[in-house]
Parts: sequence; structure tokens; C-alpha cells
Amino acid sequence: MDRQAKLQELQSLRDRAHELEEDLISSLPPEPLPPRPWRATGYYMAYYATTGFLLGGLAACTSLLLNVVGSALWPAISGHSQHPLRIVQVYLTFPMGEAALTVDSGVLLTLGCVLYLGTGMLYGMLFELAISYFIPNARIGARLVFCTILALAIWIVNFYAILIWLQPLLFGGRWIIDLIPWWVAAITHLVFGWTMALVYPLGVYEPYKPVE
Repeated sequence: MDRQAKLQELQSLRDRAHELEEDLISSLPPEPLPPRPWRATGYYMAYYATTGFLLGGLAACTSLLLNVVGSALWPAISGHSQHPLRIVQVYLTFPMGEAALTVDSGVLLTLGCVLYLGTGMLYGMLFELAISYFIPNARIGARLVFCTILALAIWIVNFYAILIWLQPLLFGGRWIIDLIPWWVAAITHLVFGWTMALVYPLGVYEPYKPVE
């Protein structure tokens, strides 16, 4: 075989090898696209419910602290002493009845505080969801007005549409309505709502942006 024939055969082999490479490449499955970071495409209800649950606990601490300070100052104002956790004692009448008014057990009062905070965490979910859905970008003034209306509405519904008949039906008395002055109940709810308005920015959803 002369040189020219060898060169032609070598070129033929190269062409065949190139065809085989293209066939192999075309038969391979397509490369998967790189994963994209997850982003919420609509209203992120689960996130705001979670942050509202946490921030509601903070707001409940604020309103409970207000009541404790108020109870400590009450003797100087009215001349009548009362337990610092009087509001917890009164709220415990819902599960315990009239006996809760004389409770001085640290364990029971601690349980009452836990129930108070737990209730606040549930209401925190409602406030956070309402703010983030209706006025997500509002300024602090608008949030305070919104939360004032919502807090007063919750107070009126809880006290004068539910507890006023439910507690007597279940426990034979309406101690929460009768023993908590209306203005104390209103202020307690307002402080809770105002706290939620102030801490709302802490729970705003901001998508994670990886550093490039």
C-alpha cells in the first residue's frame, strides 16, 4: 500500500471516529439544569403565620407586663391591694371557675401565664396575617390605626359576644366580664395590637439573595 492510500485510509478512520463521537454525544441524556433557589411566587401565608406566632408571644409579654405593673401600682391609686398577677387569676376562671380567684400557687399561676402567652401567640398569627395581607407596605402610623381597630374588635367580640354567655354556661359565672374593668381589658388589647404594629417589620418576608 502506497503512501497516498495510507493517508486516505487514515482520513477515513478519522471521519468514522468523528461520526461515532457525535453518535455517542447525541445519545447521552441532556444535562439537568442547575437548581434554582426557591422563591415564593404569591402571598406567603405559612411564613407570616409562623412569624406572627412568634411575634404574638412578644406582644403578649408586653401586655402581661403592663398588667403586672398596673397591679403593683393599683394600691397607691385605689387604696385596695391586689395580686400582681390578678389578670391571670381572673382569666383562669375560665377553666377553673371561681376557685381561680384565690389561687396563689406558683405552679398554677405559671400555667396561667403560659396560657396567656399562648393565646397571644395565636392572636399574633391573626394580626400578622391581617397586616401583611391588607397593608403590607404601610407606614407605622397606618399600622397603628389598623391594629387599634383590630384589637378593639377582638376585645368586643371576645368579651361581649362570646365570654358573656359562654363562661356562665360552662362554669356558672361571668367573672372575666365582671371583674376586669372594661378600660383595663381595652388597654390590654390595645397594647397587644400596638406592639404587633411596631414589631411587624421584624417578620416581613425577604427572599434570600446568595452572595455571588
